Amino acid sequence: MVFNPDYLNSGTEDAQANPLLTYLQHQPPEVLARVAKAVSPEIKQIISHNVQGLVGMLPGEHFNVQITTDRENLAGLLASAMMTGYFLRQMEQRMQLEESLLGSQSLSRDSGISERSGDSEA
Repeated sequence: MVFNPDYLNSGTEDAQANPLLTYLQHQPPEVLARVAKAVSPEIKQIISHNVQGLVGMLPGEHFNVQITTDRENLAGLLASAMMTGYFLRQMEQRMQLEESLLGSQSLSRDSGISERSGDSEA
């Protein structure tokens, strides 16, 4: 997944009215590249399947597929893919947090059990 930092310097009216876009324009390209690389392969795969489902998927070895669309439809497709990515990343972080919390709870339960069993032996 690659982020195109040149898009941020386009100077369109949309960019001027969008505070997130303004924030992104002030980020160094290295930061944007690092964030883009942080996406897991699982998220990339889900987004890929989502876009292929929206566009339609024919096997490339048997078909020479060309897709023609207008600017608005392409923007909608890209926005959908981006929102899917944001949503999936948030869910991935939530899953990791829950796993971490469940792991720490089981560790505290295990240490509590060993402490109680150690107390009864003394």
